[in-house]
Amino acid sequence: MEHVPALDEDLKKTLGPATAKVLAEQLGLHTALDLLHHYPRRYAERGELTSLAELADQIDEHVTVVAQVADARLLTYQGSRGGGKRLEVTITDGNGRLQLVFFGAGVHKPHKELLPGSRAMFAGKVSMFNRKLQLAHPAYEPLGKDAGETDAAAAFASQLIPIYPACAKLESWKITKCVDAVLPSAQEVLDPLPEALREGRGLVPLTEALLKIHRPATKADIEDARRRLKWDEAFVLQVALARRRHADSQLPAVPRRPTPGGLLDSFDAKLPFTLTEGQQTVSKEIFDDLATSHPMHRLLQGEVGSGKTMVALRAMLAVVDSGGQAAMLAPTEVLAQQHHRSITEMMGELAEGGMLGGSDQGTKVVLLTGSMGMPARRQALLDLVTGEAGIVIGTHALIEDKVQFHDLGLVVVDEQHRFGVEQRDALRSKGKQPPHLLVMTATPIPRTVAMTVFGDLETSVLDQLPAGRSPIATHVVPAKDKPHFLARAWERVREEVENGHQAYVVCPRIGDGEDEPKKKAAAEADGDKRPPLAVLDIAEQLTRGPLAGLGVEVLHGRMDPADKDDVMRRFAAGEVKVLVATTVIEVGVNVPNSTVMVIMDADRFGVSQLHQLRGRVGRGSAPGLCLLVSEMHEASPARARLAAVAATLDGFELSRIDLEQRREGDVLGQAQSGVRSSLRMLAVIEDEEVIAQAREEATRVVAADPELAGLAGLKTALDALLDTEREQYLEKG
Repeated sequence: MEHVPALDEDLKKTLGPATAKVLAEQLGLHTALDLLHHYPRRYAERGELTSLAELADQIDEHVTVVAQVADARLLTYQGSRGGGKRLEVTITDGNGRLQLVFFGAGVHKPHKELLPGSRAMFAGKVSMFNRKLQLAHPAYEPLGKDAGETDAAAAFASQLIPIYPACAKLESWKITKCVDAVLPSAQEVLDPLPEALREGRGLVPLTEALLKIHRPATKADIEDARRRLKWDEAFVLQVALARRRHADSQLPAVPRRPTPGGLLDSFDAKLPFTLTEGQQTVSKEIFDDLATSHPMHRLLQGEVGSGKTMVALRAMLAVVDSGGQAAMLAPTEVLAQQHHRSITEMMGELAEGGMLGGSDQGTKVVLLTGSMGMPARRQALLDLVTGEAGIVIGTHALIEDKVQFHDLGLVVVDEQHRFGVEQRDALRSKGKQPPHLLVMTATPIPRTVAMTVFGDLETSVLDQLPAGRSPIATHVVPAKDKPHFLARAWERVREEVENGHQAYVVCPRIGDGEDEPKKKAAAEADGDKRPPLAVLDIAEQLTRGPLAGLGVEVLHGRMDPADKDDVMRRFAAGEVKVLVATTVIEVGVNVPNSTVMVIMDADRFGVSQLHQLRGRVGRGSAPGLCLLVSEMHEASPARARLAAVAATLDGFELSRIDLEQRREGDVLGQAQSGVRSSLRMLAVIEDEEVIAQAREEATRVVAADPELAGLAGLKTALDALLDTEREQYLEKG
C-alpha cells in the first residue's frame, strides 16, 4: 500500500530533501498539512486558452500560461564566441501572442516537441526584449493531442488544470505532483467547524473541500470548496478574537465615573462650542464602558477632523475626576508634542493643577518623549509616580520599564495602525489593575477589516464633521502633460499666502543623502527614470523660484527634535508661511490657518495616506484646497487612484477603494500579528457577509464553551493560527 504521510510529517520524507527544501525556502511550506493548504491560484481548462494580454502588467513576475504554438523557427546566429542556435516559438491564445526563446543545446527538445498546433503549459519569467514580451527558456509541459479527435480527447480537453502559486525553481505542474503525494492524508484532517454549524450553513466536510479544491471535476466543485475554506479561515480567526474579548471581559477593572461638578463639568462649562451629535453619542458609549467593573476595549474611528481628540480628552478627564490617571500614546514626537500643546490649550488653567494661577480642580498635563532633557524627564516621571500628573502624553518612551504610574485608569492609543498589539499590552500592564483602553484611528476602516483586524475591540464611529469646518476641493495636477497647470498651482499657493493663509508642500523623500542609495535603487527597480522628489530639493527650488520671498521652511523626521518642535511652533503661530515636509505631518497636525496642500509625486502615496494628508487643510473657516501633482500618464492605474481621491471626501469610501486596489496583506499589515498568514481564501471586502456571520457564530461558541473543551478540531486549528502569531511576535521583537 502506498505511504500516506501524516499531516505534521516533514515533506522531506514524502518528497525527498531537494524538493522539500525549495518548498520550505521559497513558499514557506514545511509539512503535508501546509501543502494541503497551498491552494491553486486559478484553474485552466485544457480546451481553454489563457489571456496573454494581461502579461504586460506582470513584467519580471513568474507566470504560468496555457497556450497553443502558432509557429517555431530555428535560427543560426554568429556571436562573439562563435556560432550558436536559437529557437523562437510564438504562442497564442487566439488574441495575444507571446514569444518564447531557447538557446544553445537547450533548443533540441523543444524543437521536436513544440510543433505548430500543439498545446502546452509554459512557465517562466516575463521580460521585455526589443519592445516585445517574451519568456526566455521557459519550462513547459505538453498537454497532449488537440481536443476534438476522439471522445477521450474531448474529456481530456474539458479537464480543469490547477495552476498553483509557484516559483522559478518549482513550476506549477511540479507542485501538482507534490500535492498528489500528500492528498491521501486529507482523510486525516480534523474538522475545525462544529458539526451543527457546518450542517446548518450547508458546508461540505473539510476533507471533501480539500479534495475538491485541488482536484475538481467541475466548476461547482471549486465553488463548494472555496465556500467551505473561506468559512474555516473566517471562523477560526473570529474564535481567536472572541476568546480574547471573553478573556478581557473576565478581567477586573476599577469603574471610573466622573464626579458631579468636578473636572469634566468645569471643562464642559468652558467649551466655546457645542459637541456634535456624533461626539455626544460616542462619548456616552465610552462613559458607559468606563463605569463597568471590567476593562473597556473600544476602537474609535473618526474621519479626519471629526473631533476625536476632544472625545478622548473628555474620557481622560472623567478618569482623572474619579482619582485615576490617563495616558495617551502617540506614534511620533511631532504628534505627541502637538497633542500636548492642543490639550493644554483646550484645558487652560485646568491643565495647571497645583501650579500658581492653576485651577483648584485642575490637574497636571505632562509630556514624555525619548528626546527630552534629563531634568524635564525626571520631573515628568516623578509627577506620574506621585499622581501629581493626571494626564501624560507620550511616545514609545511611555512603555519603558522606568515609567511608573500612581494609578493608571485609562490608556488612549492614537493612530492604532502604527502600534502592534504587544505595545498596547505593555502600556496596559502598568496599571495596578488592567486599565480601560481606547484606541483611535483617523484612517477609516471598512467594517469587515475592523472585524478582522480589531475584532477584539468594540467599535465607535465618528463620521460627522464639527460645524464651521470648510469643504476641501481636490484637483489632480498633471505636471508632465500640462506643465502650465503646475505653474498655476504655485500661483495659487502665493495667492493663499498673500490672503493671510499658509500652505503645506509634501514630498515622498527627504533628500539629505542618507536616503539616496535606497530610494535610487528602488526607483531603478521600478523601472523609474528618477527617484521620488525630495523635501530639501523642492524647498530650494521654491525659495529661488515660484515662492521666492514667502518664508519657506522644511520639516522631516531626521531633524533634531528641538528644531522640529521649533518649526512646528512657528508654523502654528503663522510665522512660517509655507512648510515643505515629508509625511511627518500626516496625522494630528492641526493648524486651522493652513488652506492649501500641494502633494508632489502624489502617485507614490496610498489612497488612505492622501486622504490623511488632505485632512490637514480646511480645518478653519476658510475653504481648503488640495493639489495632487503627478507625472503619471492619464490612462495609468496610479492616475485612476488619484482621480478617486479627488472625487470624494468620504474616507470610508476611499478605504474600500484602497483595499480593492492593494493586496489584503498590506492592509491587514502588522496591526494584528498572524492575521496575514491565515488568510489564503478569504478576501476581507468581498466576503463581508461570511466574516459577519462567522463573528456571530464564534461569539456564540465561545460564550457556551470558552475552553472549547468539546471541539478538538477547532482547538487544533486555533493552536496552529496562534503559533504563527507567536512566531511573528518573535520576528518583530
